Amino acid sequence: MLHAGISWHAGGYRLAVLGPDGRRVPVPGDYASHRADELIAQLRELGDRLGIVVESTNGTLDGRMMAAGLRVHRADPWLLPDRPLLGSVPAEELALASLRGGRGLVRLEAHRGTQTGREEELAAQIVSSGGADRELGLAGRFFRHGGRERREVALTFDDGPLPPFTGQVLDVLERYGVPATFFCVGINAGGFSEDLTRMREQGHAIGNHTWSHPFLPELSRPQLAEQINRTAEAIADASGGEAPRLFRPPYGARTPQVMDWLTDFDATTVLWDVAPDDWALRQADDIARDVLAEVRPGSVILLHDGGGDRSPTVASLPIVIEGLLERGYEFVRVDDMIERTRSGLAAAS
Repeated sequence: MLHAGISWHAGGYRLAVLGPDGRRVPVPGDYASHRADELIAQLRELGDRLGIVVESTNGTLDGRMMAAGLRVHRADPWLLPDRPLLGSVPAEELALASLRGGRGLVRLEAHRGTQTGREEELAAQIVSSGGADRELGLAGRFFRHGGRERREVALTFDDGPLPPFTGQVLDVLERYGVPATFFCVGINAGGFSEDLTRMREQGHAIGNHTWSHPFLPELSRPQLAEQINRTAEAIADASGGEAPRLFRPPYGARTPQVMDWLTDFDATTVLWDVAPDDWALRQADDIARDVLAEVRPGSVILLHDGGGDRSPTVASLPIVIEGLLERGYEFVRVDDMIERTRSGLAAAS
């Protein structure tokens, strides 16, 4: 059996492969972020008897690898050395974690994603953050949905930009004249700047979704700051616009400590109230059905244009848009919904 570790750094990914005797297997090692498809193709060439290990700060590749039929495991921090400020532990360390017999590794499942096995922990942490959420909400720094009195909704897309899906989403939105909000990861921003430029030109809003889609509760305060600040710079440079002032935590993961740290940044944390789990290999009709069943005035809808095969999401969009237009809904950007909600609260006070 071969053992592969995939690390990430500011510019992309690194692959290391070990044989059953622990010796290095010669393979191309470095891949810029826009060449991730070549990395996945290389992994497929290595054959079925391949164990792949990523760590919890790399949430950008596992869905794409599993969609390609690869077996992927997550190594949690207590199994690994300390990480650098921006990046994962070395790929060689991740390959060694597989070689050691996989003790403590978590086999990821496509319909559960990067956080397979920690769903209860994630839910408990979110519940514990309720007080911090409310406090930041009162300060105008935390947003889950708009006012329920206006028949408007916000479409949001996470984890891009990622060709061809981001471009296909933009095509649909342009055809219907519908605005949306894209929460982008920094590791993809520079490699796919044309998509970010098109978002700006079409009038969509762009938000910050961290550099590598990490599990935030496992970061230190400086690591969190580096993830957010680097991504803000990359999005501004790639799109030719301003740094985003909207932020969405990957997986919605947070703790009271994380929420406290987020006050360091000039951004509003944005969650959602409608999530059809389009990332979990669902069919287009099922995605659209769940959105239309759950939406209410002021809803923020969570969809994805990156992180995996988003063909079903693209196919669901016309059904969702036409269904909501028939019900008399107006589509707005999240920043506009936030502003209208604040104005409404001010007028009522």
